[in-house]
Amino acid sequence: MWETWRRRTGKAASEAVGDGATANAVGFVDATSHGRTATVVRELSSGVSRLGRDAAEVRGLLEDTQKVVLSQAQAMQALGGELEQVRHAQDGINTSTEKTREAVGRARSALAGVGNEVGGIVSTLRQVSDAASEITKIALQTRLVAFNASVEAKRAGEAGRGFGVVADAVKDLAAQVEASSKAIMGTVGTLDSRIETFSRELSADGVAGAAQSSIHQAFSDVETDVDLIARSAQESQTTTQQLAERSGELGVEIQQAMRKLESAFACSDRFLRLSEQMIEQIASSGVEVEDSPYIQAVQGAAAEIAALLERAVAEQRIDLASLFDEQYQPIKGTDPQQYTTRFTSLADQLFPEVQERVLSFSSKVVFCIAVDRNGFVATHNRRYCQPQRAGDVAWNTANSRYRRIFNDRTGLASARNQRPFLLQTYRRDMGGGNFVLLKEASAPVTVAGRHWGGVRLAFGF
Repeated sequence: MWETWRRRTGKAASEAVGDGATANAVGFVDATSHGRTATVVRELSSGVSRLGRDAAEVRGLLEDTQKVVLSQAQAMQALGGELEQVRHAQDGINTSTEKTREAVGRARSALAGVGNEVGGIVSTLRQVSDAASEITKIALQTRLVAFNASVEAKRAGEAGRGFGVVADAVKDLAAQVEASSKAIMGTVGTLDSRIETFSRELSADGVAGAAQSSIHQAFSDVETDVDLIARSAQESQTTTQQLAERSGELGVEIQQAMRKLESAFACSDRFLRLSEQMIEQIASSGVEVEDSPYIQAVQGAAAEIAALLERAVAEQRIDLASLFDEQYQPIKGTDPQQYTTRFTSLADQLFPEVQERVLSFSSKVVFCIAVDRNGFVATHNRRYCQPQRAGDVAWNTANSRYRRIFNDRTGLASARNQRPFLLQTYRRDMGGGNFVLLKEASAPVTVAGRHWGGVRLAFGF
């Protein structure tokens, strides 16, 4: 009997022990499975995070390419306008050269007329010279007659004295006439020589192998230069036309490239958003991942900001209309543009306490800011609240980030998000062509049951 009891008891005990071992084994398997799942989720989160980083970088590169292509499109459009102006100028050159040819032709005709007139002048001058020569001869004869009369008057004695005086006067007058006529002949001879030379210059146009005069050579040079200008203008017009055609082709190609870039941009946006949604789902799974501390920090900061604003409204430090003011007043002379609102001074008083504390949460944190639903940053972190420097846009972009509206894709999405949290990956413009890849966690801020905006916490990879 004892043996039977012992065997039964031992069997029961053995079965009991077996049941306990099985239960422990099942618990161990569950714990191991959960641990492995958590590890897989963390690894997946890390992989998706890297994927999101790559997607953000691709999107940024596409943005850069899009800017370049857009700049090229604008340049091609400007070039088309300039080529059109060149064509108009070339038409004007062609018209001017044709008018110049006509003017040279008229000048040649006028010169021919002048040549004929000059020939008439030469003939007249020769007639004058002949007349002066006749006058000289007559004066000479008159002098001889007067001399003879004077001799006869002297022979007549007292009776011929009066006649002698007249004869002497006639002789003197004849001498003066002779001298004047010779002077006329000399002057006319010189003038005749010059005019004859001028006449030859006018008529010597190189016809029949004759030497061309300087006047006609000058006209020929003008005509040659005009022809050269006309040919150059024609060649330039042909080249301009070819450039215009190529410019049009390039414009079409650029438009096609822009459409393809827009398609690639939309695809990268979907890809980036998918990676962000995967990160959000992983972070919402309850498994502690590398982004979890930042999500919790931004949610805590959003709750604090909301509480501070609620208290300010309750204490009548500001009314709801002023707190939700969207009439942004530009600050004159700022670049990038800065603004003020009716809640700006309150933000300066309340937000730094929370923002600066969260900023020191981790060395990876780049900024922590509260924004309204349009992306307006009334007060940034102190390091980015430097007064602007006149004319230094790059420095202002990097260091004067307060009082500005960031309504880009990332900024507006964070500002208008009303889910418990939002995770995004993007390139931040630091000014001067410098960019940095960041991740951003944001959480909404609600005041008096209305969505005011959110808190943005950006951190590096």
